[in-house]
Amino acid sequence: MIEPSDGSSTLRNPGKEPIRQFVIYAEHKVGWLNDFVSMLKDENIDILAISVLDTTDSAVIRLIPNYPKNLARLLKSLSISFTERMVLAVELEKEDSLQYLTKALLRAEINIHYVYSFMHQPNGKPIVAIAMEDEDTAEDVLRSYHLKILSQDELIR
Repeated sequence: MIEPSDGSSTLRNPGKEPIRQFVIYAEHKVGWLNDFVSMLKDENIDILAISVLDTTDSAVIRLIPNYPKNLARLLKSLSISFTERMVLAVELEKEDSLQYLTKALLRAEINIHYVYSFMHQPNGKPIVAIAMEDEDTAEDVLRSYHLKILSQDELIR
């Protein structure tokens, strides 16, 4: 898990903000997600990628917003429980490129925790969000396989 960013860039990618995923723990209540999405729209926060998992106690919503700092402030102000972590956003040349990506990570012996797709595709190509045990090494490996890793800025253009 990463600490909330102060806007500085990573050493690995100077000038490029990493992708911040929010994991929100929502109560089981009919209409909660609709109300939440409406609230984000009112705040001009777009959801670029989302995954919802229903558990016994709550719904776990993983999402990547266009403006992570604004979302963090909003969630804190509303006392909505959340965590943040860095994920990689990998642009695929075509839909069947996913196997190329997973094979690269397998060869590097990097365990994938979960994958979900983006709704927003700035270059018209499929993009997947990937959480792994070692994002820095995974980023190096994927770049060596000529896969494009997107930054936050590249996603919102």
